[in-house]
Amino acid sequence: MLRYTARRLMLLGLTLLVASVLIFTMTTVLPGDVGRIILGPFAQESAVEALNVELGLNQPIVVRYLQWIGGVLQGDWGESLSLNTPVLPLALERLGRSLVLAALAIGILIPLAIGVGVAAGRRPGGGLDRVASILGLALGAMPEFVTGVVLIVAFGIALPWFPVQAVTGPDGGFWAMLHGLVLPAMCLVLLLFAYLFRMTRAGMIAALEADYTRTARLKGLPERIVLRRHVLRNALLPTVTVIGAQLGWLVGGLVVVESLFRYPGIGSLLHNAASNKDVPLLAGCTLLVTLVFSLANLTADLVYGLLNPRVRDAVAE
Repeated sequence: MLRYTARRLMLLGLTLLVASVLIFTMTTVLPGDVGRIILGPFAQESAVEALNVELGLNQPIVVRYLQWIGGVLQGDWGESLSLNTPVLPLALERLGRSLVLAALAIGILIPLAIGVGVAAGRRPGGGLDRVASILGLALGAMPEFVTGVVLIVAFGIALPWFPVQAVTGPDGGFWAMLHGLVLPAMCLVLLLFAYLFRMTRAGMIAALEADYTRTARLKGLPERIVLRRHVLRNALLPTVTVIGAQLGWLVGGLVVVESLFRYPGIGSLLHNAASNKDVPLLAGCTLLVTLVFSLANLTADLVYGLLNPRVRDAVAE
């Protein structure tokens, strides 16, 4: 297990290095003049050029990347060009908010999707299986902004049970914040339910029809023992990998949901940075999201290797 973990950590470092090169390259080739965006459309061309030189934008891209990644490794992620504030504290504060929203969504999604998937997989073609499959596909096919608008109209306006905006005042406590996050979290749950449900359902059907399950039943083991020791452990292996990927998406793919519910998370900050061509902020936020995504997948790989020794041994060799 130690060698397996070491290999995964080396792969994580290589992934972040490649991602940093791609992120910096893509953010620097975005259309628009940074100096013009900062000074406005009526600024003189000489002032725009002087600001670009002051920001170091006239240097070769390799030099700028080495300066940027060197600062990142030393904890200096630069300063936002549009907000005039250090990037790292701002990005970490917004990332924390997005992680709270993602944790609430994951906390609702995992027991719901796995529970329904396990029940549907035990009786494929039954009433619960048909209803969950149809509802899951219908909800998963809708874009998140459509699902969000439906939730706002239904549970924020027609039935004013939840606030339509996820922003709480400075005096709002934990429960007020949690109450405000219910609708955006449910929007994410409805979007991701179908994928996780179908993975769990397919894994259950395959595990129930496997030879090891038939052998366990022929030995006379009680059904609950067969399910717990032989079926669930194998059926949920693909689901663990999917959960790791979904957690990474939940942090980095919240632009639409956070904008719709006016939630100040990392997604809305990314949108603001891209709109203003704020290269240090955009590159810093993207690198932070990549780090979270990589750590989530690393955790999923370690759990997968822990549950499946064959995978662990094959990777470690």
